[in-house]
Amino acid sequence: MAISEESKWVKLKPIEATVESFEEYGQVVEASPDGEEFGARDAQLDLSHGVPRFYIMHLEDRPLKFSKITHHASVTQCLGSVGGHVWYLGVAKPTIVDKQTLESKDREGKNVAQSRCATGHFYVPPAVANVRVFKITGPKFLKLNHGTWHAGPLFRADTMDFFNLELSNTNVVDHTSHDFVKANGVEFLIDEQL
Repeated sequence: MAISEESKWVKLKPIEATVESFEEYGQVVEASPDGEEFGARDAQLDLSHGVPRFYIMHLEDRPLKFSKITHHASVTQCLGSVGGHVWYLGVAKPTIVDKQTLESKDREGKNVAQSRCATGHFYVPPAVANVRVFKITGPKFLKLNHGTWHAGPLFRADTMDFFNLELSNTNVVDHTSHDFVKANGVEFLIDEQL
């Protein structure tokens, strides 16, 4: 990722992803005993708007920095490293604006945008101050809530493979992105030394 002369770095210290620390963004799902019945510790999925797609995603060269962040309005997404290797995910809380709020006076003063993707939903771009980075270690995966902004997976290795559960057309019809360089003149750097 090239750094423009006008952008500045925002350093973020990673937070270990736990059930409690990640609850505003989704779920951390860890191993459970065989035969345990479905419950709150299981991923609470919504794959109702299309055909589910579960695949292994091969990624290369994803250093610990980002300037763009994405959300999906119509699906919960699950990500986990094959082999339980350490990885990172930049996130911000969902900012999707429902139609009722959009039509009310509450819209005044908000920077509401409409997604260019097929869903055409409305959202407020994420604020720089609301971006967090989570460190994911061991055999677990993350389930992202509808609309959770995310950047990554990011990692130190040259390549990594990830389990990914979304819809078959998520990246075609439900992919809204925000560029912090263009909007705010900043890029994020994951700094474990802070």
